[in-house]
Amino acid sequence: MWLCARDPRTPWYAKALAVAVAGYAFSPIDLIPDFIPVLGYLDDLILVPAGLWLVLRLIPPHVLAEHRATAEAATRPVSRLAAAVVITLWIAFVVVAALTLAGFAPKLITRQT
Repeated sequence: MWLCARDPRTPWYAKALAVAVAGYAFSPIDLIPDFIPVLGYLDDLILVPAGLWLVLRLIPPHVLAEHRATAEAATRPVSRLAAAVVITLWIAFVVVAALTLAGFAPKLITRQT
């Protein structure tokens, strides 16, 4: 959709709706607040897919097909450094959690007995 929204052959109303759907999806403000059980997430599960479906219907088929082929042929960026940082952080978290629990475990055992 990003490629289609930047294409001059896409109608302005499809572009405007694409921006509105993306804005709603990433906005912290919802029609129904998320803290309301079930309904809070239900609006996101209905409105965002419905908006995407409508945007895809408003984009001319030949423009959509062209940009789908472009997106499929594109190489996905891979950051080995980012992966290494995330893995290192998770390992550090597990080690700190294990050491913390190991330090508290003997204190908990002695209190119970």
